[in-house]
Amino acid sequence: MSAYLDHAATTPVRPEVVAVMAEELSRVGNPSSLHTAGRAARRVVEEAREQVAGALGARPGEVVLTGGGTEADNLAVKGLYWARAAADPRRRRVLVSSVEHHGVLDPAEWLAAEQSAEVVHLPVDAAGLLDLDALREAIEADPASVALVSVMWANNEVGTVQPVAEVVALAAQHGIPVHTDAVQAVGALPVDFDASGVAALTLTGHKLGGPIGAGALLVRRGTPLVPVLHGGGQEGGVRSGSVSAAGARALGVAAELAVAAQPAHAARLAELRERLRAAVLDAVPDAVVHGSPDADRRLPGLLHVTVPGCEGDSLLYLLDARGVECSTGSACTAGVPQSSHVLRAMGLDDATARGALRFSLGRTSTAADVDAVAAAIGPVVERARTAGLALLA
Repeated sequence: MSAYLDHAATTPVRPEVVAVMAEELSRVGNPSSLHTAGRAARRVVEEAREQVAGALGARPGEVVLTGGGTEADNLAVKGLYWARAAADPRRRRVLVSSVEHHGVLDPAEWLAAEQSAEVVHLPVDAAGLLDLDALREAIEADPASVALVSVMWANNEVGTVQPVAEVVALAAQHGIPVHTDAVQAVGALPVDFDASGVAALTLTGHKLGGPIGAGALLVRRGTPLVPVLHGGGQEGGVRSGSVSAAGARALGVAAELAVAAQPAHAARLAELRERLRAAVLDAVPDAVVHGSPDADRRLPGLLHVTVPGCEGDSLLYLLDARGVECSTGSACTAGVPQSSHVLRAMGLDDATARGALRFSLGRTSTAADVDAVAAAIGPVVERARTAGLALLA
């Protein structure tokens, strides 16, 4: 049995979610149809919308159902930019943290290449924490030219929790909307959309015990947003496409269960993470832990390390051969032959950044998983270093 420690990439679907999704898949009905089956499907969708809203401190009308986190990020970044630039052509600057997920960075860069936007990458410190002074300076240099700010709630590679409240406060002084990718935060940290003050918030089901392919963008009431998809005008005209009643119900149940369990879940993961950190450093004393040293400023179940003299990909495959499944960083960029943009933004050189491993714990993680890493990591690092020296000889 493998020790699965890649929950930040995706986490097992909850049995309760499997049950309701299977039940819904056995029914017929397009939520846009007006007959009995269509109305029943619409009722399922709207009840799921209420569940998501209730779990995250939003109004049901502020929940836009999407196909996942990347679509929601694209809708937020492009939709806010187009709406703001249409209202005032001076609004061409998009301010993003330099450690954003590619779901945010790539649409921002597309806007720069195709829509004359100017993307400003905001620096972070060695722990991956946003430089608020740099944000303030970027805004105050020309507030009228800023279309939006996008800063993730918590980083998907090193786990650092960003100062979203402070970001919103700075942007609000000039009426600038803030989007946050909260994909890693929901279910792991307390997340309240209304209290956060952000204009838009991204979440996805498969990080919560829901299925891949079901997500949402929470959009504050009154926030103008231009759609990315055009067609049937579903989701209030913001996201065209037939809504999956099964996916919506699965997302609603997953969000409700994950948020209800969040305090106990976070405490359990934090304890396991500390055991894992101690085990890794005991076996590999020169491994370096990255992310915030402050427990209140990091995801409770994520441990990111770099191992000197090793390639992360080699470590990953050797660990996998011993039954330990983890990652070198974001699953969305796996196989890309370059070091992490997150680690480079934190000041690591390419050689160091290439020795990265990310262990992420979740609902099904146990002490046995930690023990499996403890038993495997030492011999794996030794083998990787020996192989590396042989190649240099």
